[in-house]
This record gives sequence, C-alpha cells and structure tokens, in this order.
Amino acid sequence: MEHLMISDFPIEDRPRERFIQYGATSLSNQELLAILLRTGTKKESVIQLANRLLQYFEGLNLLKDASIEEMTAIKGIGTAKAVQVLAAIELGRRISNLKYNDRYVIRSPQDGANYVMNDMRFLTQEHFVCLYLNVKNQVIHQQTIFIGSLNASIVHPREVFKEAFRRSAASIICFHNHPSGDPSPSREDIEVTKRLVECGKIMGIEVLDHMIIGDKKYISLKEKGYL
Repeated sequence: MEHLMISDFPIEDRPRERFIQYGATSLSNQELLAILLRTGTKKESVIQLANRLLQYFEGLNLLKDASIEEMTAIKGIGTAKAVQVLAAIELGRRISNLKYNDRYVIRSPQDGANYVMNDMRFLTQEHFVCLYLNVKNQVIHQQTIFIGSLNASIVHPREVFKEAFRRSAASIICFHNHPSGDPSPSREDIEVTKRLVECGKIMGIEVLDHMIIGDKKYISLKEKGYL
C-alpha cells in the first residue's frame, strides 16, 4: 500500500494552507491536530497520524484529559509532539475560562449555566457547587461543597452558608451535576433546595436558584417553581 505524505497532497488541500486561505473554523479536528503535530512518520502522513491519535482517544472528549504518558505510548508520537498538542489544549482551556475571571454577572439561569457548564458537564461524579454573589449579582467566589450523591442529610446548610458569611455574599446560586447527562430533578434534589431556601430566608442570604447540570443541558428549579 502506498503511503501518502503531506507533500503528496495538492497545496490547496494541505491543512496549513487551508487554515491561511479559509480560516481555522473550516478545518476538521484531524486537520487542526495535523498542524500541531507538524510532521508524520516515514510510514504515514501527518494527516494519518492525526487521525490515528483521534481514533485512539475516541475524539476530543478524552484527548483533552490525556497525559504525556498516554500520548507517547502511541507509535509516532514523541515527547515533543505530545507537549505541543497538550500545550494547545491547555491554552484553549484557559481562553474558554477567561471571561469568568472578570467578575461575571449572573442575570438569568442561562448565565449561571454558562458559567459552570464547561467545568461540570464532564464530571463523572456528582458535585455540589455554590456560586457566591455580591449585591450587583457579580460572582465573587465559587466553592465545591461536596462530591457524591445528593442527600438531604449530607448537604449541610451550614457548609453552604459558612462560605457566604466569609465572603460577605448577598446571595447564592447552587448547582449540581447529573453524570448521566439528564438534568431532571429527583425528589431529593427538590427537598434539598427547599431546605436551603428556608435557611437562606432566616439568615438574610437569598438562594437565587438551584440548577442541575446535564450534558449541554440544565434545569433551573426556580424556573420549575420549586423556589
């Protein structure tokens, strides 16, 4: 079987030239990876190597959390190539979080979901997370309160509100994820929410919402009428 090298491709079909001519969004994941890898091996083109890398990690979802050891275990990927790809992934991760560092304002459930979705949608365990807001509804702190199945006896209001007092927060938004990807609330979710809301009223710190995060989906218990 003949092995195609990148130089065998017509110039207009080479990833770097396509990037320059048509922009980054026109390239496939395989082509973008090929640009980062730069060269293939004696037996395969960089495009083929990029394709094999994607197949090994079953796409970007697992690749984004790959270690150097996992990557260099793949034939044709040395330390330099692994570092180049992982550095690009880390840059992308930092860029996607940039807007959250500048006192993000939450005006709606959609704003809240946008703030935590990237961090929470891929978690394999349930995490109960609180955002603490000032009087202008700006995020002043994010805290993971506990990790594990949601249970009224485990979610202690004192843990949620202790951080609110420390930060002088005016209000709180609670989140937890459903690793199944389905954000439908359970009876336990609703009971925990009502308990936190009642405690907030007594302490003068409003619980604005409790949101359940699925995979690119969310449910606001406030919108559902439970707050």
